Amino acid sequence: MAKTAEKKETKKSDKKPKILLIVESPAKAKTIKKILGDNYEIKASYGHIRDFPKKVLGFDIKDFTPTFEIISEKKKVVKELNDSAKKADIIYLAPDPDREGEAIAWHISEVLNTKGKDVKRVVFNEITKNAIKDAVASPRMIDMDKVKAQQTRQILDRLVGYKLSPLLWEKLRNYKLSAGRVQSVAVKLICDREEEILAFIPQEYWTISGDFSSDKAKKDFKAELIKYKDKKIEIKNEEEAQKIVKALEQNKEFDVSKVTKRQINKKPQPPFITSTLQRDIYNKLGYPVAKVMQIAQKLYEGIELGDDTPIGLITYMRTDSTRVSDEAVEAAKNFITDTYGENYYPKEAQNYTSKKTKNVQDAHEAIRPTYIDKTPESIKKYLSADQYKVYKIIWERFISSQMANALINSTNVELSADDYTFKLTGSVIAFEGYMKVYSSSEEESEESKIIPEFKEGDKATLKKIDPKQHFTQPPPRYTEASLVKTLEEYGIGRPSTYAPIISKIQQRGYVVKNERALSPTPLGKTVNEQLVSHFSNIINFKFTADMESKLDDIADKKVEWKDVLENFYEPFVETLDEARKNMGQVQILSDKVCPNCGKPMVVRTSRWKTQFLGCSGYPECKTMMPLSGENKVAVEDKPSDEICEKCGSPMVIKQGPYGEYLGCTNDECKHKKKIIVKTGVKCPKCKKGDIIQRKSRYGKIFYGCSEYPNCDFALWNEPIDEKCPECGSILTKKFTKRFGNNIVCSNKDCGYKRPMDEE
Repeated sequence: MAKTAEKKETKKSDKKPKILLIVESPAKAKTIKKILGDNYEIKASYGHIRDFPKKVLGFDIKDFTPTFEIISEKKKVVKELNDSAKKADIIYLAPDPDREGEAIAWHISEVLNTKGKDVKRVVFNEITKNAIKDAVASPRMIDMDKVKAQQTRQILDRLVGYKLSPLLWEKLRNYKLSAGRVQSVAVKLICDREEEILAFIPQEYWTISGDFSSDKAKKDFKAELIKYKDKKIEIKNEEEAQKIVKALEQNKEFDVSKVTKRQINKKPQPPFITSTLQRDIYNKLGYPVAKVMQIAQKLYEGIELGDDTPIGLITYMRTDSTRVSDEAVEAAKNFITDTYGENYYPKEAQNYTSKKTKNVQDAHEAIRPTYIDKTPESIKKYLSADQYKVYKIIWERFISSQMANALINSTNVELSADDYTFKLTGSVIAFEGYMKVYSSSEEESEESKIIPEFKEGDKATLKKIDPKQHFTQPPPRYTEASLVKTLEEYGIGRPSTYAPIISKIQQRGYVVKNERALSPTPLGKTVNEQLVSHFSNIINFKFTADMESKLDDIADKKVEWKDVLENFYEPFVETLDEARKNMGQVQILSDKVCPNCGKPMVVRTSRWKTQFLGCSGYPECKTMMPLSGENKVAVEDKPSDEICEKCGSPMVIKQGPYGEYLGCTNDECKHKKKIIVKTGVKCPKCKKGDIIQRKSRYGKIFYGCSEYPNCDFALWNEPIDEKCPECGSILTKKFTKRFGNNIVCSNKDCGYKRPMDEE
């Protein structure tokens, strides 16, 4: 009996605990499952599972305590997570290793029934066997300071968006407008640059070059005139240029007056962070930053390399740190010395400190390949064309960052006669070093130039003089790459926000992209003018950057999150009240004039919330025309929060012949579906369906039950999740020119109405 009991006890103690590990995406779950094995159940939350309630602020403005609810589309996901949690002994929460991921982990812990369970947070910077197993072996508690920092950002953005946007709707008569703490500053940057361009006055200047010959040169060479009487020469007009040309024609024999040789020791670029990845790939391949992040996300989460085993190919792609692990440095060293030779590896490993920009966080590594031996060519057949190109650039940039410096031999030669000095410059690569593997987009434009081997006292003959007229150029418009760089330099936003910001300002119609250049639309200019005029203390670079620093301070336990919100809220409300009093009705001028009366055309919004151009002379002149040219929003794939239910890849919003739809980013999947705009209101007729936005056969927007044709409930006005206090019917939003924005009862016989500002 004793032996039997002992055997039972041994069997019981040998029983392995059931472990549930929750990540954000199903693609990542699939990769991790292969690593951890059958003892682990891996589930995905598909991103955020909770958010503020719709149509309301979602927090108490007295103490800023937030209220969250499960996102309606995620209720099924939450049920599945809870079903799995009931069967698990240990629960690991493993969303992404950033503030947003920390908040998602906390939200998951709040909705799971984890009584008596061991619930811990695990983080990993790469999806590799060692990284995952190390993370599981050293779990920690959820970092509530990071969660509070993320919630503070959410509350700030909600305050600005929910308070400013309705004001814009009212004053500009446009329901598609929105304002944001960060997006509005990005629009301001683009508008400010446009003003600089418009205000720019070109200045004329001239340059003079000469074609020379010499016994020391096998062929003629070109040099630039740089000095007169040892001072930098500036030629302002043609008269001055011709005077110099005549003087040069008097004596065409020049002496080599100075030869300067030096060797430049050129250090490689550091490994990628989010912003430099976006910029370099945009400059090299022309990919929008949103597309870059979608491709990088897939490479991070895992690619199947021929044996049905997904492998994470790069580290986490949202980072502002150039730090690299010791293991990665050692792996790179072995690869470099084995492949290229000992002289291609530096005497001491390259060391990179984070850039001198604001708000750098060093929590993650730089973006690098997880397996050095998986060279781009060796896995090319398993990658799509876009994935291969992006992975190749990431792999090459990292390998080159660990290689020896390049050595460049540079020579400057000065040719002088009668107080005039010409200069020619040459450079040749003495040792490739890191440049054997990779050059940045800026370095690719540099060319080696071999010049004759001159020494002082040698002679040269001026054979041809070439004066050229030039005009100074205005500053260039921002591209997506240069806008990212500027946002980063100002300390505006985070690595995770650059792509959404740039996508959003284009989606809203504030900015259009024409041959890579971003320029503001008339709508963007008008909105920016109003926000800057009335909210200059908020829509400015310093405020936005300082707020990012304060969010960091919350995460680092240096300040209380409520103090940050209190210090922001009261001045903001005062500014809002002043703006409401002082901001008049504004027309959005376009660059078009009325073909009938010659008055400016303005951007108007129809009762169905579609935009068109109407004559500013209305009602005397009723001319209308469709939006065109720069007023149209660029037709480009836009990021979404949706995950493909077939393959787990991110979905983007695409433009088709019949409007927008959701399409899968996986080239092999090609799944697509309609975009359903939900109002968050249940159908009062059938009690089953949701009221969603729909279009009539004539393109008019209305709101109907999702159970149609089984339920025919419909409204012309957008409903809100609130019952009429007088008759109990659904309340809706309604705008009229006479009364402005109001909340009205959907029951025509009731007549209940109140101003929308009471919301």
